[in-house]
Amino acid sequence: MPAFTPSRSLHTRLSLAIIAAMAASAVQAADFDDFARVVSVAPQLEQVNYPQQECWTEYVQAQRQAQRGVGGSIVGGLAGGILGNQVGGGSGRTVATAAGAIAGAIVGDRLENNQAGGVVEQQPVRQCRTIDNWQTRTSGYAVTYEYHGHTYTSVMPYDPGARMRVRVSVTPRP
Repeated sequence: MPAFTPSRSLHTRLSLAIIAAMAASAVQAADFDDFARVVSVAPQLEQVNYPQQECWTEYVQAQRQAQRGVGGSIVGGLAGGILGNQVGGGSGRTVATAAGAIAGAIVGDRLENNQAGGVVEQQPVRQCRTIDNWQTRTSGYAVTYEYHGHTYTSVMPYDPGARMRVRVSVTPRP
């Protein structure tokens, strides 16, 4: 029984593949460059948005609270306590002194802190908004051209002018 060698089978397959490739290249198309006459060119336009940010500074009034003082409360409390002590007698004098001190403290606080109030300042505030910026741009050219009596249309990235180079491929029919 003869021994089967894989190398002989592989060699045969490779030979057939090479022959098939050579035969295919013999039937392969002939390619060459030629020129076609341009019939018309129409730019292809599109709208593109390039948004932009517009910013500005506005000045707004802001009230800053002044620091509250306690001196008016103390002085008012002492004065109210002294005045309250002058009124009444016995245990009523103690109540009048306490009521005078409380009322004096409240009046003194209001006099000191209401006059100071808040401080009004101008503060800068940055404001921004996005504005649409639409622009028209050319995205290509629809080129209609004629080659050997036939009319073709193709979109190209540039205007080819009066004539354009074309790639011609010729293959035989079976």
